[in-house]
Amino acid sequence: MTTIDIRRATEADLPAILALLADDQLGATRESPDDLAPYRAAFAAIDADASELLVVAERGGEVVGTLQVSFLPGLSRKGSLRAQVEGVRVARGVRGEGLGETMMRWVLDEARSRGCTLVQLTTDKRRTDAHRFYEKLGFTATHEGYKLPL
Repeated sequence: MTTIDIRRATEADLPAILALLADDQLGATRESPDDLAPYRAAFAAIDADASELLVVAERGGEVVGTLQVSFLPGLSRKGSLRAQVEGVRVARGVRGEGLGETMMRWVLDEARSRGCTLVQLTTDKRRTDAHRFYEKLGFTATHEGYKLPL
């Protein structure tokens, strides 16, 4: 794999990020990249919050991956900080080349550098390939997650 740069996303990256979010079986049903207004508002909130980090992985000037990390202070685990990973996506054309692992190892390093004691994520039960991927990286499915659409 050629050199990958992982960097903080800018608003100019939004179309590429949205294309990644919409380019899978689940995202295709819930994303509307034709209307950028709600995404711009969400990006502004994420970008303004020091506990949020939206990144892109770039190769040769092209955005080929994205993810978001939220750094959550908590009282449990002796008041430790944890990292919550969301929206991990890799461009269809580069899947299987190790980019996802590169991105997740970057997250682990970033979480350690910020003093996190735990990195957590959820993944849809239908994403069986993702389950194998995260388990290969050492994540364990220790909890059952619940969501309630509002």
